[in-house]
Amino acid sequence: MKLNLFVLFLCIIPFHLWAQSLESSDSLRYDALKVFFDCPFCDEDHIRREVSFVNYVRDRKEAQVHVMITRQVTGSGGREYSFLFIGQKQFEGQNDTLLYNTMPDATFEEIREGQIHTLKIGLMRYVAKTPVASKIKISYELPKQDELVEDRWKSWVFRTGIDGYLDGEKSYKSYSLYGSFSASKITPDWKFDSDYDSGIHEDKIMTDDETVYSSRISHSLTALLVKSLGEHWSIGGTTSLSSSTYSNYKLRYRIYPAIEYDIFPYSESTRKQLTFLYSAGLSLHEYKDSTIYNKTSEALIGQEFIIALNLTQKWGSINTSLNASNYFHDWTKNNFSMFTSVDIRVAKGLEVNIGGSASIIHDQLNLVKGEATTEEILLRIKELETSYQYFVFFGISYTFGAIYNNVVNPRFNQGMRFIYYGY
Repeated sequence: MKLNLFVLFLCIIPFHLWAQSLESSDSLRYDALKVFFDCPFCDEDHIRREVSFVNYVRDRKEAQVHVMITRQVTGSGGREYSFLFIGQKQFEGQNDTLLYNTMPDATFEEIREGQIHTLKIGLMRYVAKTPVASKIKISYELPKQDELVEDRWKSWVFRTGIDGYLDGEKSYKSYSLYGSFSASKITPDWKFDSDYDSGIHEDKIMTDDETVYSSRISHSLTALLVKSLGEHWSIGGTTSLSSSTYSNYKLRYRIYPAIEYDIFPYSESTRKQLTFLYSAGLSLHEYKDSTIYNKTSEALIGQEFIIALNLTQKWGSINTSLNASNYFHDWTKNNFSMFTSVDIRVAKGLEVNIGGSASIIHDQLNLVKGEATTEEILLRIKELETSYQYFVFFGISYTFGAIYNNVVNPRFNQGMRFIYYGY
């Protein structure tokens, strides 16, 4: 009897909460602007709390204003956030774009404050034409006296870091350690970026009969230099010096000059890019072990062609690239690869995302001669022969119900993580 009452109690609670939500109108702001907020990397709960003079809708077709936010890295290592305000319904054709830049050492809270400030300013032109405008108060904070600031670093930015992890249980132990250093200088006319990365990963697997070790060590130094040639053309090149126990490289040196053309102006790169990049150059390889072609070292001349499309629009986004490369001494030694990611809002509440990558591989000149051992295959200690690679993902979601989503309720957010994921 007690069990039946408990079950009945559990059934009544959700129904009561559902009925209560139907009666409540606290989440709706009468005559407020309807906004669809499109920013997958933003803290939307915080924005709903701080920008509370609009109604947030979950479908863009219900909105009077579609706010789309994109971002890209600045030369200093900070971020430039581009706020695109797209007018819909009675605001059709009334569009605007605002930019917000962060410092490279900006905290999460400082970034959120800047986003809130920019969002409020951008929404005012639309809010001004709604009854809510009479409830808006405008204030002005007198700025401090401007000071002339000289950049003693001359646009150079340096970063360094180290990270690692340790994982284990009774029969398995693993650790990784990675270090990096980078130096860059980015101006409207020139772009220079260099990176040094070093890493080691080791596994130890213990069974009743034996203990198996695996180790992968890699080092790489890369540099990119680009000269701007207007809104559509760029010229430059890359060079790199690397080694990898996994790929059988004792030393690999590569220098590839390149030229790129963008169908769209580079100034619109956060929302649309269609680029064509061609590069050709020299690679010098020194191998740790003899390859399947009985080589311990060789010099190779090759070329690479890349087409890349990146679109971020109201209906969703597309990111795709095609890559073709080969060595001149033997055109059969080539590689063709494609990557695609598509996220589309098909209809009201219906979203589809699909993507993946695929490669046709005929250029593995670095493979170690001889058969791989069982341990090397299972533990992925070294690169293995293959003629293709692929990866696919897909998903579909449908949301229905109330179009408004103004309420923020963080209760149990942290506690339920331990239940859902078993922490």
